[in-house]
Amino acid sequence: MSETLVGYLASYGTALIFIATMLSCLAVPIPTSLLMLTAGAFAATGDLSLSAVAFAAVTGAVLGDQIGYQLGKRAAAPLRRFMEANTKRQKLLHAAESYLSKWGGIGVFLSRWLVSPLGPYVNFTAGATALPWPVFSIAGLFGEITWVAIYVGLGYAFADNLTMAADLASSVLGLLAALACLIGFGAWLVHHNKRRKLPLPDQPTPPIS
Repeated sequence: MSETLVGYLASYGTALIFIATMLSCLAVPIPTSLLMLTAGAFAATGDLSLSAVAFAAVTGAVLGDQIGYQLGKRAAAPLRRFMEANTKRQKLLHAAESYLSKWGGIGVFLSRWLVSPLGPYVNFTAGATALPWPVFSIAGLFGEITWVAIYVGLGYAFADNLTMAADLASSVLGLLAALACLIGFGAWLVHHNKRRKLPLPDQPTPPIS
């Protein structure tokens, strides 16, 4: 399937990128990251426009996110039945529910690129649990921009060696994951220290007997 889609990329270009990113955000199994790497390489050789590739990828992904959110909001019960009919989908759905409950809008942002297998299921869950639409949309937009920038950018920079680009993408994601954990731990330490420094409330003076 991957080789077939890459072959179609030369003929259909940004239209294929748009459709692929949209469908991947609806849990359709498409090797979108590979397509974006290849599209970035095509942009480097002049066969495609870099700005057009990036715009098509981000627009398709954001549209897919919005469709997923609305499906979760308006058809939560039948969608859940469909997801739970398959063991793999059921596990991903439950993982997305736990993840979104813990992280909220930050979780939406990270699920676009850092834990992307959960992304479509986070979309459905966000709609079903009524995560505020502005929070979902803004977090999703910046997350998709990050996702597209990593893969299209690496494909463009390493057009002559996509295998290296794919390896670098994994390394970049690992580095960003470590950085996110470090920032989160730092924020927790700052919050914890502030709580320790808060003055204790005055204790009532015991009555004199």
